[in-house]
Amino acid sequence: MSSLSFDPAIRDEPSPAGTSYLTARTGVASWLLTTDHKRIALLYMAVITVFFFMGGAAAVLIRLELFTPNGDLLTDDAYNRTFTFHGVVMVWFFLVPVIPTTLGNFLLPLMIGARDMAFPRLNLLSWYIFIVAGVLAVAMLLAGGVDTGWTFYTPLSTAFARGHVLMAAAAVFLSGFSTIATSVNFVATTHLLRAPGMTWFRLPLFVWSLYATAIVMLLATPVLAMALLLIFAERAFGIPIFDPLRGGDPLLFQHLFWFYSHPAVYIMILPAFGVISEIVACYARRQIFGYAFMVYAILWIAIVGFLVWGHHMFVSGQSSFANLAFSFLSFIVAVPSAIKVFNWTATLYRGQITFDAPMLYALGFIGLFTLGGLTGLFLASIPVDVHVTDTYFVVAHFHFIMVGGAVTALYGGLAFWWPKMTGRMYPEAWARFAAVMMFFGFGFTFFPQFIMGFAGMPRRYHVYPEEFQVWHVLSSSGAVILAAAYLMPMGYMALSLFRGPRAEANPLGATGLEWQTPSPPPEQNFDRPPRVESKPYLYHPAHEGPPALDRAPHRSQDQPE
Repeated sequence: MSSLSFDPAIRDEPSPAGTSYLTARTGVASWLLTTDHKRIALLYMAVITVFFFMGGAAAVLIRLELFTPNGDLLTDDAYNRTFTFHGVVMVWFFLVPVIPTTLGNFLLPLMIGARDMAFPRLNLLSWYIFIVAGVLAVAMLLAGGVDTGWTFYTPLSTAFARGHVLMAAAAVFLSGFSTIATSVNFVATTHLLRAPGMTWFRLPLFVWSLYATAIVMLLATPVLAMALLLIFAERAFGIPIFDPLRGGDPLLFQHLFWFYSHPAVYIMILPAFGVISEIVACYARRQIFGYAFMVYAILWIAIVGFLVWGHHMFVSGQSSFANLAFSFLSFIVAVPSAIKVFNWTATLYRGQITFDAPMLYALGFIGLFTLGGLTGLFLASIPVDVHVTDTYFVVAHFHFIMVGGAVTALYGGLAFWWPKMTGRMYPEAWARFAAVMMFFGFGFTFFPQFIMGFAGMPRRYHVYPEEFQVWHVLSSSGAVILAAAYLMPMGYMALSLFRGPRAEANPLGATGLEWQTPSPPPEQNFDRPPRVESKPYLYHPAHEGPPALDRAPHRSQDQPE
């Protein structure tokens, strides 16, 4: 039987077999110097949660300001700095890293039968780089913030913006190094550390989504880094890169920025696709319909996503031919997303569906993402895009995809794997209530923004005509419900750590190697490398409540056939 080899230096003193990763070592130093991918995932989770609260606090200020049509809470400058901080933190310090670095870091080695990441020390280093970048972002806020918007458009960011533009750019620049380090680890781990028998088309779809996301991050992030360096060169040293009066081109920055930032949309949403695929298969008790098509759709999105950045620039003055080409490609990239929605729906058809909290989150994701994707087709159409550019229609579309999609999937994934990560069960009734409240709270928050955006309400304005107030009141009121839906799981999950019933190894009867380990997993994941003998998601819905191993086709060496 083939086996996997691991770096013996990963652990200085091996812990006793079967000891939980949470209790294998104690003390603050054991956490801050850990190379265990599971602990690093929790470190990321703690820090990213802090940024989520900070970005959310900025969103609360924005919605409070927009409750009335007059600027009676924030000044013009303070409002600009508030929505800039909200965008910078929520994009680069929450949405981009959140699923890969938390759920991805925790689950990738477990799902492919490895004991850790390919480069455990690099994994820890990526967290420290992220911390440094986050400290810079907070320092930028404390020093007075910046008023460019999260896109850093030139010449505003290079010549006219007030505030600490270079500090904000440095924070995003450094966060990119963390992203690249994580991506290298994901690609290497997927290639080199798969268990015997784990062929490419036996990989869980969550692993495929992480792999595709890592490829996109590796190719796109350096472009953003170069764009930010060019801003630094012009603002700090006066090199005329973007200044048209001295031979520069301000649109060059937009091309560089969106060449990264549109693939960044898929960095945020591709891991969510993988999470939803795992949940749908488990709670429908069915094999994923069209598994191979789902894989190809993930890769299709990752590749074609690099070819559609120009649809953000329909009104920037690029040629009509370029507009037509980018419009066509934007419609094309929607096809694999439609394939995924169809395949999830087909998987649910005649499935033995259990409406527990993870499934409710998954169904909410499918609904919100579908609506967000359909409105993306409006933006791919040149005449409509020209009409709604820089309006709340774009804000609503973006949030339906990124917040309604990625954040809903994050909460669904946490509910799904929480027993595995912590060894504790949470109160299911509260979890179901939070999932339903999140869906409706999100709809009340952002759907009115489609209407006011199509009617002409521009984004980034805090003083607006009175006819839009009713829509802003609805949106701000819905934000209260949405905030409660976000906070509630943090409360009952934290309480479950102390009072929740202990979880079995496989309380959901799910397939996958991660469910073959105790809950929570031991420090080394597996005593011996498991061997994979069949395709994923081979559920047997005809049998109610069988033992976990009867449902799991992925068997370890030390488990009976």
